[in-house]
Amino acid sequence: MVKRHLKTLTVPVTWPIKRKGKKFVLRPNPGKLFSQSIPLSLIFKDILKYCKTSNEVKTILKDKEVLVDGKRRKDPKYLVGLMDVLSLPLLNESFRITLNKNNKIELVAIQPEEANQKICKINGKTILKKGKVQLNLSDGRNILVKEDKYSIGDSILIKLPTQEILDEYKLEKGHYALLTEGTHVGYQGVIETISKGLIQIKAKEGVFETPKQSVFVIGKSHKNA
Repeated sequence: MVKRHLKTLTVPVTWPIKRKGKKFVLRPNPGKLFSQSIPLSLIFKDILKYCKTSNEVKTILKDKEVLVDGKRRKDPKYLVGLMDVLSLPLLNESFRITLNKNNKIELVAIQPEEANQKICKINGKTILKKGKVQLNLSDGRNILVKEDKYSIGDSILIKLPTQEILDEYKLEKGHYALLTEGTHVGYQGVIETISKGLIQIKAKEGVFETPKQSVFVIGKSHKNA
């Protein structure tokens, strides 16, 4: 039988929660990478601080509209992951989930016109019958496309919640990227070179190399990110 709670000392280091004075936290639903996502309950209690108790979170989710990627979510255990969009229409607030330089999940406030868009990384693809291609994306969703013009490691900008592809951000020199793993997690910068699985990134903090798998392209330039 799966336990309903996790010991606070065992939760991912990326969760920005107080570990002292709290022995257990609510166990989230499976489905997303724990280290790059966080349950709605902890977002409302520990990040936004809109609630003090789990019961208050349940009441808000039941009575008020809370959207994740354009769809209403009522389960406090629902995991909100990297680059997901959390919207609170009643408060006219929207946030994008990201990782900061302290390797902590954080919510970045975004403008209302950005709340219906999301960037997803292409983690894999499958060729189907009649030449159709299935893109397997970083948030677990799959999208069917007619042309095999996308590459693993690239990112796409989709419209929420329809999943219409609005733009493509290739893993190539000059494009802007976020580092999601390793020593420089949370850093953002311009791709300088790509060679033998290593990518050189130029950030405000300097120039450094990082493994290809830790790079998440988020724009064609800083303005697009």
